Amino acid sequence: MTDDTKARLDALHPELVAIRRDIHAHPEMGMEEVRTSALVAEKLRGWGLEVTEGVGKYGVVATLKGRNPGQRAIGLRADMDALSITEATGLPHASTNPGVMHACGHDGHTTMLLGAAKMLKDDPDFGGTVHFIFQPAEEGRGGAKAMIEDGLFERFPVDAVYGLHNKPNRALGTFAIQPGPAMAAGDRWTVTFRGTGGHGGSTPHLATDVTVVTAQFILAVQTIISRNVAAIDSAVISVGAIHGGSMASTNVMPAEMVIGGTARSFTEEVRDIMETRMRELAAGIAAVNGCTAEVEYLRRGTAVVNHAEQTAIAAKAAADVVGEAQVNPNAGPVTGGEDFSLMLKARPGSFMFMGIGAGGASSEGLHTPTYDFNDDAIPLGVSYWLSLVRQELGPVEG
Repeated sequence: MTDDTKARLDALHPELVAIRRDIHAHPEMGMEEVRTSALVAEKLRGWGLEVTEGVGKYGVVATLKGRNPGQRAIGLRADMDALSITEATGLPHASTNPGVMHACGHDGHTTMLLGAAKMLKDDPDFGGTVHFIFQPAEEGRGGAKAMIEDGLFERFPVDAVYGLHNKPNRALGTFAIQPGPAMAAGDRWTVTFRGTGGHGGSTPHLATDVTVVTAQFILAVQTIISRNVAAIDSAVISVGAIHGGSMASTNVMPAEMVIGGTARSFTEEVRDIMETRMRELAAGIAAVNGCTAEVEYLRRGTAVVNHAEQTAIAAKAAADVVGEAQVNPNAGPVTGGEDFSLMLKARPGSFMFMGIGAGGASSEGLHTPTYDFNDDAIPLGVSYWLSLVRQELGPVEG
């Protein structure tokens, strides 16, 4: 990074921090990003970029052409939505929207991409086109799918597309990436067991007991990973919710129990095994106990599979910012999910992780009520995007 670029980025940093904290204080759930998308569009237009709103409902795309000759185009993507979590940071910029907070750092992702757009607009020393993609609804509400179905890559053609996600508790200034399968497909499942219910004190022998069925199923479903999935394949099945009966009437055996959870996998073959065995176990255990089972298995997106060429480009871009020693180019897959996977199925590209240290409350980890994005990481994220544009489209000052 040149002294001039560093000076411009240092000067911009306070404005970016203010934007990030404003977004954090006004979080919005997926497909509800009215204020956030309007703020993003307003900033981009104010800086002189060409802006398109309403892509996939609340998606925003800004387009910038470089001053140098070039026909290639790339997409840089950030997500904008928040989570259904009650914030407990006690920070001055804490959420003002009860029950909703930016607990995954999408406020930081949006801000870093805004910063890159501003820096590149002020000095577009590259050849070709950059599309800055601000996506709604990454957290399970179908934002990537909505944008793609709304013609994202037909309206804004790209040769490659890139994403970036923060990692709290990883040293500030470190980057990690994985070629090939990098993040898991994240599925949701629900099983409803139905029986007769009955009086748990006087006539339990006359009832079909869905609580016993539920207990047996919880134990049995764990065997799918250990006995049906090959030991060399990674997969996860976890129970996240159990509902049934009433604490006000604990002598009543419920007639219905509902259990739900998540399943993670990296291949469609393993995904098929998990769904098939879950259905078989639920039906079989229910039948043995005189009950019935209804299984809903929702396949949410696909695994994030990074393309080899773009992964190498992304790793080089990060190394040019922080040095090769601070970049892990073979970090291994993680079982978190990301709907950026759909963009990678549509176009070549790669998804990078960036350590943000433990500034603010970020040491608490993602998806926790005390998480906060580390504002000291903003310049690093902006610098990574600038470096990536240089790698893909030629010279960029810095």
